[in-house]
This record gives sequence, structure tokens and C-alpha cells, in this order.
Amino acid sequence: MQLQSFGAALTVTGSMHLLTSGGRQVLIDCGLFQGNDDLEARNREPLPFDAAGLDGVILTHAHLDHVGRLPLLVKLGYRGPVHCTEPTAALAETVLLDSARLQVDGYRHDLRRARRQGIPDEQVPPPLYDEEDVHRTLALLRPALRFGETTRVAGLRVTPHRAGHILGSAYLLIESGDARVIMSGDLGNRESGLQLDFTPPPPADAVVLESTYANRTHRPWAATLAEFRDALRGAVRQGGKILIPSFAIERTQTILHTIKNLMDAGEVPRIPVFLDSPMAARATHEYFEYGDELIPAVRDTLQAGEDPFRPGTLHVVPTSAESQRINRYDGPAIILAGNGMMTGGRIQHHLKHHLWKPSTSLISVSYQSPSSLGGRIVTGADHVRVMGEEIAVRAHVYTIGGFSAHADQDDLLAFLATAGTPHVWLVHGEPDVMESFLPVLAERGLKGDLVPDRQPVDLTGPGYPDGRPAGFTAPPPRSGSHGGE
Repeated sequence: MQLQSFGAALTVTGSMHLLTSGGRQVLIDCGLFQGNDDLEARNREPLPFDAAGLDGVILTHAHLDHVGRLPLLVKLGYRGPVHCTEPTAALAETVLLDSARLQVDGYRHDLRRARRQGIPDEQVPPPLYDEEDVHRTLALLRPALRFGETTRVAGLRVTPHRAGHILGSAYLLIESGDARVIMSGDLGNRESGLQLDFTPPPPADAVVLESTYANRTHRPWAATLAEFRDALRGAVRQGGKILIPSFAIERTQTILHTIKNLMDAGEVPRIPVFLDSPMAARATHEYFEYGDELIPAVRDTLQAGEDPFRPGTLHVVPTSAESQRINRYDGPAIILAGNGMMTGGRIQHHLKHHLWKPSTSLISVSYQSPSSLGGRIVTGADHVRVMGEEIAVRAHVYTIGGFSAHADQDDLLAFLATAGTPHVWLVHGEPDVMESFLPVLAERGLKGDLVPDRQPVDLTGPGYPDGRPAGFTAPPPRSGSHGGE
């Protein structure tokens, strides 16, 4: 089996992997690049393969960096099935419609600004897709994948297993002839406050493995809870707004559940909690439908007819006008808003209004790409540009990494422990992180290689002598810590 990665190769975003076997081509994920301008510019590059000629598409889960270019694929002519689990299909609808609305709204805003400046309309990049494109895409979803059950996709035998990352997330055992390859998708943290652990994989010849946190271990869950509790207590004493940028799927639900438990136990004050993310509010409803994927404490609460994601002081903010009114609220309040890396969404309005105030607290609980707005804030920038304006960073910034929904190094090694002695191909990681993981794999008798960007590799072949693609130069290590996606 041959692999070409057109996203999440030597970076952590834009997952898109083309698997070729026996003359058939199957795309594993079709994600949007998120991060700095250079990364996001890749979303507009022509796809280096014929979309209409694909024999199938399989989704590992519904995060935007794994599904966000699907409507673009359909615009370019793909009309075949998109295989996924049932929860992934439900969440993908929410994610893709939200993405389309944001793109169209952003285009209209940019168009108005360009016209005021006398710039011709055609110089303003149009949205990648709109809601009509999304609806055509949703019609192609085939949510028939079941954990542990084998399905035929374009001549391949595909068996999804629980990945423990978000609802419906799966890693894929793909078999062709005698070859057995595992595509990990994104694997979950075994100390998740929400999701059940991933299912140990069977032996395989090769594993294409995510490596977001392959160079570190997360803090234990008990320590993370204590750290978050203390951050909230300290933030309340500051007397200002408590901003928690959060991804709409998994992270928001984990944080709401944690805040509810802390408030119910009297460990933090009962101050107002504003959920300023319509997408997160919609996504939370899916957790009631698919509670069997959640840890027993949450699953049992759901089965008892109670809401584990609703602190007693929760206010859901449906409109942008109501969102703006939060900024006039007097006194401490928790504001959960998207997106997690602060690169867009309603959190930017709150940052613009509050980041410069010493009474404000910013609690980062999500992965921060080093080049993103969130990454610059948590690594100590004095000023950042928010919505076209330079804003001083005077808020107290907390970074809590233990909420990560991604596997850490110990989790990745535990995942590989049952997979035999596979050839390990690393994707979805920063280059310096993946490089540092190669000797760890070697110590366990495993051959590891970094998957090159766009270049084909033979998954069951010998790989590279030192694990690095030809011409690869390691960048300097990054500084600063960040949370988890």
C-alpha cells in the first residue's frame, strides 16, 4: 500500500492521506488547514489528484482539520461515498455548516472593506464553499461504520476501532491482500475526563500514527483538576472576566462538566457561566445520543436523565448581539467561546474587550499552534493583533495542558504495544516533536519514519535510513507550552 499525505505531514493540521492499493485510491480524511496565513493558504491550492477519480473517502472523526475540505472535494467533482461512524456524520453536519457560514460571513465582510478601499471585487478571495456545497456533501455521507465490524471500501477491508478522541472517532485497520495497515486518525488521552479509552489495536505491518504530543506526557487527571480549580479561584479573586477559549467538540463539554462538578462540590464560587458558542451548544446535544462512548460517570448521569454539562449558573448565548452584551456585564464571569486557538470566532471579541485589563484572566485549555494568536499569547507576547487592532496582553494567563484530547507519549507507546512490530510512520505532529520520538521508537525495536509532505511512500517498504525524508532539515525546538486539541 502506498501513501501520499497532502495535509498533516510535517504539521499538525489539514489531515488528508491518499491510500493507493491495487490501482484503487481511497482518501483518509479531508481536513482544513488551520493556523497561520501560510498554512491556511494551502486550503486554496489545487488538489494534486483527481477528486472525481477517487474510489472512496473514509473519515476518522469530525474535527474541522479532518473534514473541513470535504465540501471542496465535492465542488471539484467527487460523487462517491464518504464512510464514517454515525456520531461522526452527526457532528460533521454541525462542523461543516458552521465552517461554511463563517467563510461566507468573512467573505462579505472582506468584500465591504475592499469596496470602501476601492479594491475590485475579483481581488477578494471567495469562500472555499457555502452551505449549498455542504448539503451536497452531507448527502454523500454513509454512516455505517461500526466499531469492530469489517466493511469493504473500494476492495479494501476496513475495520474501525474506538480511538477515544471525540465522539465517533475511529482508527482504521485497513487490509489489502496480506498487508495490514493502521491509520490512527487522532488518538485519545487515556485519562480523558469524558471519552472511554481507545481499543488496543491488533498486530499490523505498518501504523500511520499521529504524534501531536509524542514528546511529552500529560499531567495526571487529578493534578489537572486541581490546577484548573486553583486557576478559577485565582481568576475570581482578580474580579474580572474569565475567558476560556475552547474547541466546540469534546473540549467544551469536558470543561462544562468539570465546572459543574467543581461548583456542585463547593470548590469554586457559583459565578455566571456563559457558553458563547452556538456550535458547541448544538454539538453538546449529540452527547446525549451517543453517551455509550463516554466514561461511566458521565454515561450514568445521562442515563439517569440528568445533564452533566450544565452548571447551575449556565447561560447559553445564541446571538452575536447577546454575545456583545456579555462585555457589559459587571463582575466576574466565565466565558467559554470558540475557537480554541483564538484564530476566529466569538472569543476574539472578548479578547479585544478584556485582554488588556489586569483584572481579566485567560485560561488556555486547548492546543495552541505556535504561530496562532493563542500560541503567541500563551508564550508571553506583550501585544497581539486582534480583529485588526493591536491589543496589550495584561490579563493573567493560565495554561492547562492536562485537558488534552490527544494521546501523549505514554499513550502512543501503549497503543503500539499490542500492534506487534509495525513500521511506524509519523504524521500530525510538529517536525521537532516527531524527530524526538524516533529514538524512543528505536529503543523499543520499532522502525520510525516521518511522512513527507506530498511525496509517496511505500508503507510496508524500508523507509528512510535515519527516519527523515530526503532534504529534511530539522527546525529549532519550539519554546513554550500549550494545551491539547
